[in-house]
Amino acid sequence: MFDIKWIRDNASAFDEGLKRRGLEPLSKELLKRDDARRAAITAAQEAQTRRNALSKEIGQAKAAKEEDRAQLLMVEVAALKSAMQEAEERERVLEAELRAALSEIPNIPLDEVPDGADEHGNVLLRDHGTPRRFNFAPKQHFELGEALGLMDFETAARLSGARFVVLKGALARLERALGLFMLDLHTTEHGYTEISPPLVVRDDAMFGTAQLPKFLDDQFSVQAGRTDAGEPSRWLIPTAEVPLTNLVREQILEADALPLRYTAFTPCFRAEAGAAGRDTRGMIRQHQFSKVEMVSITTPEASREELDRMLTCAETVLKRLDLPYRVMTLCTGDMGFASRLTYDLEVWLPGQDAYREISSCSVCGDFQARRMEARFRPKGGKPQYVHTLNGSGLAVGRTLVAILENYQQEDGSILIPEALWPYMGKIEAIPAHV
Repeated sequence: MFDIKWIRDNASAFDEGLKRRGLEPLSKELLKRDDARRAAITAAQEAQTRRNALSKEIGQAKAAKEEDRAQLLMVEVAALKSAMQEAEERERVLEAELRAALSEIPNIPLDEVPDGADEHGNVLLRDHGTPRRFNFAPKQHFELGEALGLMDFETAARLSGARFVVLKGALARLERALGLFMLDLHTTEHGYTEISPPLVVRDDAMFGTAQLPKFLDDQFSVQAGRTDAGEPSRWLIPTAEVPLTNLVREQILEADALPLRYTAFTPCFRAEAGAAGRDTRGMIRQHQFSKVEMVSITTPEASREELDRMLTCAETVLKRLDLPYRVMTLCTGDMGFASRLTYDLEVWLPGQDAYREISSCSVCGDFQARRMEARFRPKGGKPQYVHTLNGSGLAVGRTLVAILENYQQEDGSILIPEALWPYMGKIEAIPAHV
């Protein structure tokens, strides 16, 4: 979220950033709202100053036994009290309206972000690995999983509806193995601290990382029992980014403590309200999926370099699993709401004959920190907002999809990447279902 003072001082840059996002200029409208808010504050302050002065005059009038004059002054004081209360209430309303307006505005892209209207404007940064050539027509993951008898969408639909899956046996173990492998890599080699966070969070946490209010329709809300009793909403996490980033909300950290690097392996829940008709078959777009998330909290000076570091950590997972992939720089029309710069990792899926997203790594600047009131104290300086970053390291379900499609054999069996053997009880292959 933006600081209205920054918008006032940088109106042209703010509007230009929004223009690159495909949005109309908003600085004039926002500053008009802020002017009204400031006028209400001034009116309240002036009424308070006048009231204080009159209170002294009332005392002087009473001391001089000028009761008539004292009564007139008291009437004016009462009127000023009412005017002050009205101004304060107007200021509260205008402040809430301004904050609501600011909360709906996406972050401004860095200069290096390519301009573009949608995913077709994304730019290839680099690719790695050569897609395997098959001497047979490669199948899609759901064809392979169902043929193995280990991937069941029909039972999941009876239990929960569309966009859920039941994994069994070796595929359930493979999903678990992938999560543990990623966690071990990030904690033992990449310096991340493992966190086991709550899977249910409050409104404030979702607002802090900008899932709310903009993306309310994409979230799953939860309620205890049958009563709401006026309690605040709680939400299933759409990503561990939410609890991990909010670990520092409403805090002032010491500069020496930064960077903080967190990772977690959790289920994630998304309503996918905007995905109607997309990836209706298989595990690519599910309401529930597993993911290993990475979050960094750092200083403004270090955040851009931290993004490159995080991207390297995510790439390492794909390299260890020997999966071909490419890195895309997202354009202004495809990047996330809170992001200033995003890199997507896209893994090769031979069954689809296409690259598909498996990780996004983003730097958000102080956009989330302002919403969370998360700051740090430089040595000898005043508190400043931290910068936040988040990235998938990786989406576990999509990694499982990639292994099924890239390691499939003609008889329907699936080889296991060597990096996962220790996590699979030294099972080197999932045999074809007989």
